Amino acid sequence: MFDDPLFTIVVIAVFVVLVILMIGLGGFAAGGDFNKKNSNKLMRYRIIAQAVAVALILGFIWLRGGPN
Repeated sequence: MFDDPLFTIVVIAVFVVLVILMIGLGGFAAGGDFNKKNSNKLMRYRIIAQAVAVALILGFIWLRGGPN
């Protein structure tokens, strides 16, 4: 499974969502100027990245034949 390039892309996409989420949560926890300037932008980026990751996961399942 790890030698499948599509699986690698899916894992990278999920990791990108995780990184964006952690940056957003860190900014929210710290508060201040960074949170005021970037919280909405980070949320938008997370939603877009999450939609891409879900689409890639569904595409991976569909292309590999789904659960048997």
